[in-house]
This record gives sequence, C-alpha cells and structure tokens, in this order.
Amino acid sequence: MKYLIIMQIDPAVLEQLTDDQQRQIQEGHGAFIAATKERGEFIATQALADPSQSKVVRSSGGRPEVTDGPFVESKEFMGGFYLLDVEDEARAVELAQQIPDANIPGLALELRPVMFADLGEG
Repeated sequence: MKYLIIMQIDPAVLEQLTDDQQRQIQEGHGAFIAATKERGEFIATQALADPSQSKVVRSSGGRPEVTDGPFVESKEFMGGFYLLDVEDEARAVELAQQIPDANIPGLALELRPVMFADLGEG
C-alpha cells in the first residue's frame, strides 16, 4: 500500500527552534530517508517552498483566474511529503512516528492512503 505522509508546518514554531533542534530535524530526516530506502519502502520526498511563493488557479466567472497564494488563511501549511510503499496502515503510522517533526510540539504529520498513482515511469 502506498501512503502519503504530509508534513504540516507552522512557521511560528520553526522560527523558535534552537540551532540544535534544527540540526536534529535535518539529521533525523536524513536517517529516515536512508532507513526507508534500505527497507525498500521509500518512493519519494519533496520539500515545498513557503506558501507566499505559491500561485492559486481557480475558476472565476467560468474561466481560470490566477492569484498569489497561499490557498487559505492558515497558520499551518503543507511543507513537504514522503511517499512510501508499506505493508499496511500500521507500518505507515510506525514510520510517521519516526519522522523528527512528530516530536516537535506545534508540527504535525498527516497520513493518507494513495488511491491512484502514476509516477511517470515508462
């Protein structure tokens, strides 16, 4: 089963992290990536830019209109994701708990099963 683990980021929380906490997060993500690759569970990960750099395309008057982001007013935003291929939901939850963000109050991880995927492979 494929699962998307969405990293929900709160910029106010990130701004208050110490240098040591930031280092631990970076090293923790590196270790998580290495471990899931080794077990054959890793498919992909992406880190996203701040929502202030986004564009939103939505219908307005029956035609697409482009505006500056973010999509909604929120203190949290999607900061990135992991796409994993695991045995079941229990394993996805187990792995999510290993992501360093799970140990930082104010940050969150959202898990969703993938219903359809086309990863562009031949």
